[in-house]
Amino acid sequence: CVGDWGGKDYDDLIAGVDHALSLGWVDGDRLYVTGGSYGGFMTNWVIGRTDRFKAAATQRSISNNISAFGTSDIGWHFWEHEMGDATPWRDEHKLVERSPLTYVTNVKTPLLILHAERDLRCPIEQAEQLFTALRVLGKEAVFVRFPEDNHDLTRGGKPRHRVEHCRRIADWFDAHP
Repeated sequence: CVGDWGGKDYDDLIAGVDHALSLGWVDGDRLYVTGGSYGGFMTNWVIGRTDRFKAAATQRSISNNISAFGTSDIGWHFWEHEMGDATPWRDEHKLVERSPLTYVTNVKTPLLILHAERDLRCPIEQAEQLFTALRVLGKEAVFVRFPEDNHDLTRGGKPRHRVEHCRRIADWFDAHP
């Protein structure tokens, strides 16, 4: 997916869901989507493209490739490489086109946003932008902030936050049968 975030990777994910459905492995009326970091980006991307999921939970994610460029501790080289040589001054159009925030008006899926306040990999402003846009548009969204934790919240965060993180996702999906 290097240089093509939201392209072939999205197609592969949806093809995987369709295949699982065709084999009867999952209930098509009870599909949910979640992911963290790049998986959070994909969660945001998926719900801007389809409403087939009952609910979604995005974790430590990217929603705006323009503002993510140069603000992450991973460095601007990562963004330039991952976006196929696109930078805000060289190919702003591609960065906007491949930003989930661009498609927020399409979102129909209820979204839980989970983000650590000290996340330097995917800065919390990414979650704030997404949440604000969804709420301004009157869409169902809940934003949970985890103070004193960083991008590694689900693996090395405070135990009480890791438990709450899991509980929030389970409760969110249970609330959207």
